[in-house]
This record gives sequence, structure tokens and C-alpha cells, in this order.
Amino acid sequence: MSGHSKWAQIKHKKAKADVQKGKIFSKLIREITTAARLGGGDLDANPRLRTAVEQARAVNMPLENIERAIKKGTGELPGVTYEEVEYEGYGPGGVAMIVKALTDNKNRTTADVRHLFEKYGGNLGATGCVAWQFLPKGIITIAKDKADEDKILALALEAGADDVKSETDSFQIISSPENYEQVKRRLKEENIEWSSAELTRIPQNTIPLDEKNAEKVLRLYEALEELDEVSQIYANFDIADELMEKISSKV
Repeated sequence: MSGHSKWAQIKHKKAKADVQKGKIFSKLIREITTAARLGGGDLDANPRLRTAVEQARAVNMPLENIERAIKKGTGELPGVTYEEVEYEGYGPGGVAMIVKALTDNKNRTTADVRHLFEKYGGNLGATGCVAWQFLPKGIITIAKDKADEDKILALALEAGADDVKSETDSFQIISSPENYEQVKRRLKEENIEWSSAELTRIPQNTIPLDEKNAEKVLRLYEALEELDEVSQIYANFDIADELMEKISSKV
């Protein structure tokens, strides 16, 4: 299982606390504002904005907050302009990492990200140093009590998905970015709800980690997540399930 899926398990446990702290709201407002600025405020014509709004609704962000963020992006209200930045580097144990950020101060964010990499035994690299190790994909996660596997598999493949994976308590539909919205539409037509949906990057290969490096990587991952400017993190680590259970309570 990739670093994306492993970290998703931990983030699920932290989600309630993150909402209470306002961390998720802050990140989603940045994404909604940026998506509206780049693609306009029409959800039907702007898939990136539609996805961001769906994520905001999933964590119960008030409608007025969503509408205000869209208007700031389209220029109907004054607001901050965020720049999209990507950082590439290596974490402990040689784990390849990509960090995406939305920032109004690139110099500050670069310094913050660099500091965290160095603090936890990693280092930033040049643009392109690890990006080749990841493939862009859409991932839609559906709880197993929402539909049976045969139906999910049939619908997903009919809509152009690449694969369906069965996890402990959910199904993951994996598609190309081009077919991602098409798969979501097909699920909506069948009234199948998903717990999460995002455009991400999946590592082509993963690096198994021992306990020492696993804990360092997860601490780096969490520290990066704590930065308001960081919107997404991709990594190619692999941690055995029993080891994940052992260390997840520490981070």
C-alpha cells in the first residue's frame, strides 16, 4: 500500500481534531479561492473548484464561507492571491516526496518547508528530481457498506476507471485524471456516495521502512501537513500494517 493510503488512515483519525482547529477550513479556502481564480466560479465548468467545494461540504464548512472564497477567487470580493508551488525532495530512508503549496509568500514557505525537511533528516532537491517516480491519478474512496464489490467494479470499469482496490473497510477506485469526473458522474447516477475523492499522484514503486525511519517520515509528513500553505503531499513509503499500528499513536 502506498504512502498516500497509509497516511490517509492516520489523517482519518485526526480529521475531527483538525476541523476543530480550523486547519482543514483554512486549506480548503485557499484551494477554493485558487481554483475559482484559475477556472472561474461555475462549478459545472470548473472540475477543480467542484472537487474543492465537495471536500468543503464533506467537513461541514458553512455555505457562506464557500461562497465568499469563490467570490474572492473570481475578484467579486477583495482577497489574497495564492501562488502554486511544488517542492521535491527526499525524506528519511530515501523516501521520495512532493509537497504542493498555495502561498502568498513563496520565500517564507520555501524556508519553512526546507527547515522541516532538514529537521527530520531529509533534504529538498531540484525540480524534477522525484516527480518522475509518481503517476497522476484520480482516487475515489467508497465505504464498503455503500455498495457491493461487483457493482462498484462494474460501474467503475464502465466509466473508464483503471482499477478498483479493496481495502479493509473501503473500495478505492483509481482512474486517469481525464476519466476522473466521468467516474464520479456515473457513481452519482447510481446514488453511490463516496467518502473522499481527489486528484493525486501514486508512486510507481514504494520503499519499505523500518521502525526508526517510519516514525521520522510520519513526523515529517505531519509537520508539513500542519503548515497552512501545504495543500497536498505525495510520498513513496511503505510501512507494514503491524508497524503502522505500533507507531501511529506516537505521531
